[in-house]
Amino acid sequence: MEDAAGGNGADVVRAPSPVSDAVAQYEVALLGVLESRGLPAEGVLVGRAERQKVFNNLDDVLEPLDAAHRARSVYLSKFVFAVGAGLFDAALNYLWDETISELRRRVAGYDLNYFFDLAVHGERRKRLKSAEDLPLVDDSELVQAANKMGLISDVGFKHLELVRYMRNYASAAHPNQTELTGIQLAGYMETCIREVITLPESAVVVEVRRLLANIKTTTMDAGQAKQVAATFSEIPADQVNSLAQGLFGIYVDPSTSEPTRDNVRLVLPLLWPFVDNDVKRLFGVRHARYVANHDADQAKWAREVLTAVDGLAYLTDDMRVAEIDEALDALMSAHHGFDNFYTEGPAVRRLAALVGTTPPAAVREEYVTSLVYLLLGNGSGTSWSADPVYRELIGNFSPNDARLALLSLFDLKVSSKLQLSRPASQLPALLDLLDSKVADAPTRALFDGIRDFTGSPESIRLDSNLKRLASEARLLT
Repeated sequence: MEDAAGGNGADVVRAPSPVSDAVAQYEVALLGVLESRGLPAEGVLVGRAERQKVFNNLDDVLEPLDAAHRARSVYLSKFVFAVGAGLFDAALNYLWDETISELRRRVAGYDLNYFFDLAVHGERRKRLKSAEDLPLVDDSELVQAANKMGLISDVGFKHLELVRYMRNYASAAHPNQTELTGIQLAGYMETCIREVITLPESAVVVEVRRLLANIKTTTMDAGQAKQVAATFSEIPADQVNSLAQGLFGIYVDPSTSEPTRDNVRLVLPLLWPFVDNDVKRLFGVRHARYVANHDADQAKWAREVLTAVDGLAYLTDDMRVAEIDEALDALMSAHHGFDNFYTEGPAVRRLAALVGTTPPAAVREEYVTSLVYLLLGNGSGTSWSADPVYRELIGNFSPNDARLALLSLFDLKVSSKLQLSRPASQLPALLDLLDSKVADAPTRALFDGIRDFTGSPESIRLDSNLKRLASEARLLT
């Protein structure tokens, strides 16, 4: 029997089985319905040989799933049906739906307030309270926050970013002409199952969850707080920062009891020495936002937190900080939207009007990293309406800003973009904009090392020599 899906002559259909015979008969009949109504039938379905490649790997890919996982994996069932029908674009969409559904289930079983504090900022955060609100969190925000919590590894995060890109641009999520192979689809399925659906919680993730629960449900004394703090030096830096933001979020939540706030005041000062400066500055920004929005109670609680950790130096009186932070959030939302080539322009012009030539110190690192991330664009290119403004703003960078821009290439979120060809092609343009601004020897050594690096751009973050040069340059920030 010929391959009714229009596959080329090289497609070899394996020995027929009752299932494959039924699929073939159904396919021929359905394509006949299309042809009889004058609808396109050629190139609608993926060839059966490609479908067979997915089915050949199906048992191995599904092997990690236990019976309980399989019983609730409705979207995986739809994935299998879509593969059998030859609709790979729909299958990829169902695979992503299964991944997001499982990730939401994991987040809901962890600590929702902790997740929402990491995933969303500003006015949106106030509207998010329960598991029913999880669909209001964008998929990219969900994946990034889950990575910060340790529910997704750094490697898994990079893999999922690629699957998410393919889901957006090669699935049935919206019109496209991209073709997927059976091996690709099976690989994406394996990634989602191994890196999300069956990934076990690490010891650190379990410990942080226990700490958050104890802070909310028990009464601690100074001795108990010190016992908890004994493990802080063993927690990875990213999760230390996430935990600090989570404790801050607990403290300023209007529903938090005073005994819980007492616990935070005991624990957070012991965590503070391990927290990165950019996160400490973020606490000052959050305080400024509360003041600007007339959230008097939350502004009071934010100041209490900073007083408890001896961090009043991170406060800012400049309300411009809050407005710039909100503008960056709006710009990132525009960048992640489907119409970003149009919507990024107005959003970045609003940011440029707020910043002028120099951003306040409290948002400088976020501002610089965001501009690098945005200049790289996405898998479809850069926003024509925003690119000239990005270049102008980067052209205003100081030598310190240029150093932060180079260091941002070691940030996981920025590095993950560089695995895509179009963002990677923007890297030389970024280096050209920074070249004249590199003033000191350590930063020049880092710049030259990145410019001369012959590996894939996404590997910059992992190269041992570049990591050493970055560490030396970072000492100047």
